[in-house]
Amino acid sequence: MSKTNNIVFKSLHIVAWVIFVGLCIEVGGLIVNFIFSLYKPEFIQNLYQKLDLSEMYERSKWAFFSMYSFILVIAILKAVLFYVVIRLVSKIDLSKPFNSFVSRQISQISYYTLSIGLLSYIARQSAKNLVHRGFVTDNLNQFWADSQAFILMAAVIYVIATIFKKGIDIQNENDLTV
Repeated sequence: MSKTNNIVFKSLHIVAWVIFVGLCIEVGGLIVNFIFSLYKPEFIQNLYQKLDLSEMYERSKWAFFSMYSFILVIAILKAVLFYVVIRLVSKIDLSKPFNSFVSRQISQISYYTLSIGLLSYIARQSAKNLVHRGFVTDNLNQFWADSQAFILMAAVIYVIATIFKKGIDIQNENDLTV
């Protein structure tokens, strides 16, 4: 592997860690917001992202818990996705990238990405449904604005996982014929 590729790969590893840490902080902040919104709603304007859904909580607890559940699950899935990416980047051997570990990790990445995309789409549609019932959900759109991008990305990553799986099969077949 050339020196340039090694530097780029290490840079990607660092970027993946930075994104993972940022997503973990976001999940922690959202959990703290959720707890404070239940017990001390007057502190919400001082908390992370000022996610105030107290009006929704007062009007409909079901709507509040469903929207917050979508937010938390999507944020947790994004953090887990980048944890899988970090594991992949940490353990991949670029001199022999076609192995079962890499194939499994890439498949997992595609499944998590598809899950994030589908949940984001369902959450966005649920939020639109709540708007028709008089709820204000404008501050929630940031959590699922990119649902189509995740679904498309999942398809691309799945194709790459399939190629890797076929590469492993060909490599194993070549090892047996030699």
